[in-house]
Amino acid sequence: MGDILEILDKKGIKGFTYQDYLKYKELEEKEVIKRRKLREKIENYEPYNQQEEKDKRVMLECIDIFDMFYSPLTRGNEFAHFTASSWAVNKERTKVLMIYHNIYQSWSWTGGHSDGEADLLKVAIKELKEETGVQNVKVLNNGDIFSLEILTVDGHVKRGNYVSSHLHLNLTYLLEVDEKETLHIKEDENSGVKWVPINEVKNVSNETWIKENIYTKLNQKTETKKQI
Repeated sequence: MGDILEILDKKGIKGFTYQDYLKYKELEEKEVIKRRKLREKIENYEPYNQQEEKDKRVMLECIDIFDMFYSPLTRGNEFAHFTASSWAVNKERTKVLMIYHNIYQSWSWTGGHSDGEADLLKVAIKELKEETGVQNVKVLNNGDIFSLEILTVDGHVKRGNYVSSHLHLNLTYLLEVDEKETLHIKEDENSGVKWVPINEVKNVSNETWIKENIYTKLNQKTETKKQI
C-alpha cells in the first residue's frame, strides 16, 4: 500500500485511509475489466486501410499506457479519450442521418464521449437518439465496430469553459433508422437534423479532412453492407 500512498501524495491527494485504498482497488479492478473488454474488441477489428491500421495501434497503446487516473475512457484524460459515432443510414442505404454541429459549424455524423462507458455501441446509440430525436434504432454489422479513426479536436469553448486541443479515439457503428421517425435538434449540441443523400455527404460537410478521409471511407464500406 505504501507505493499507492506515495503516488497519491504526489498527486496532491491527502488523508488517504485504508478504506479509501480498498475502494481504490475495487475501482481499479472495474477499470481493468472495462479496458480489457474494449481492448479485445479493438484488437479483433480488421483494419480497412492504412489509416485504420495505424490508428488501431495508437488506440491500443493509449489503453495500455494510461492508468486509471488518466483513463482514456473519460474526458479527465485531456490528451486523448474515447468517443463513439454512428453512421446512421436508411433501410435502402441511400441516405445518412446528420446533424448541424454547433461547435464544428458543419453537417456531421452523430456521436459523443464515452464518459467512462466501455460499451461504445451503447454510447453511439444513446448519442444518436439524443441528438436527432429518433426512438428506434436497428443495429447493423452484428453490432461490431464498423470503422475506427483518431480525430483531432481544436481548442474551443464549451458551456463557458475552454477545452484544450486534444484527440478523439473514435469507434463508429453502422445503424439503421426509419426515415419516418420524427426528428428534432438537441439545442446545446446542434441546430439542424436532416437526411442527406449518401452521395452528397461530402458536399454538405465543411470539415475537409473528415469528409475526404472518413465520410468517403464510410460510404465505401456502407456500399459493401447493403445486404445486411
